Amino acid sequence: MSAASGAQSGPHGVVVVDKPAGMTSHDVVARVRRIARTRKVGHAGTLDPMATGVLVLGLGKATRLLGHLTLTEKEYTTTVRLGQNTSTEDAEGEPLDGAPAVGVPDDAIHAAVASLTGEIQQVPPRVSAIKVGGKRSYAAARAGEDLELSARTVTVADFVVDGVHRHPDTGFVDVDARVRCSSGTYVRSLARDLGAALEVGGHLTALRRTRVGPYTLDGARRLEELEEVFHHTPLAQAVADAFPVRTVEPDQVRKVAHGNRIPASVGVSPPAEGDGHGMIGLFSPDGEVLALAEQRPGGTQPVVVFA
Repeated sequence: MSAASGAQSGPHGVVVVDKPAGMTSHDVVARVRRIARTRKVGHAGTLDPMATGVLVLGLGKATRLLGHLTLTEKEYTTTVRLGQNTSTEDAEGEPLDGAPAVGVPDDAIHAAVASLTGEIQQVPPRVSAIKVGGKRSYAAARAGEDLELSARTVTVADFVVDGVHRHPDTGFVDVDARVRCSSGTYVRSLARDLGAALEVGGHLTALRRTRVGPYTLDGARRLEELEEVFHHTPLAQAVADAFPVRTVEPDQVRKVAHGNRIPASVGVSPPAEGDGHGMIGLFSPDGEVLALAEQRPGGTQPVVVFA
């Protein structure tokens, strides 16, 4: 998550941007700061400059939601180029080794894709922001250091091939696909591992994020649109969209506002999409969002207090 400090004045809520190619996520944050006229803006789930699509931004108090929104499931459309590895596992890196892929049959591609579906062990890219020994992996890679990243468990719920395009003149094969995956999954690494499974090498040439939890491209706006008419989802609605909701009793409002535990609730209203990841939104009887909370033994504990 990236966030800037600032006063509590200004808008509080969520903006869903359709990020263009060629901009970093930080570039988008800087642009929205100017548009919204507030310093307190952050983003949930970084997109590489090459990637486009859903980038969720928080304004004001909603920046405190972002760490929880990054834990939600994500969906992408992507193109994997078989036949060559690159230093960054995408088209922006230096070409490395590879082998002609035009002779790889479709059934072998589908079988390799199936092997990368479900709960898998994935080694993150060397140019990721993961820390090893207190140092960012991408910083070590740029310095020429060879850090060894450990594999970690991720879930690829869907890895669906939509098209296979062969290029006999170059030996490359482009695979169009859709991916639905857990937080922490690197689609670049899926491209690398698909190429490795087929023994020809592979890297990403296109990536578009189509969903982050409950937020989809349907609700995303281009920066140019936000320049003309700035639109954001108010904090209370943003919480209700992403988390199950509980309305507390009138005598519990002050307790929640002070971060105190209240008795557990028998039932809460689920959000339209997303699983909440164990977090629920606590609201006052008059509809004010009070906090995000966890159900724990002995009661409901506020974790992020907005009131």
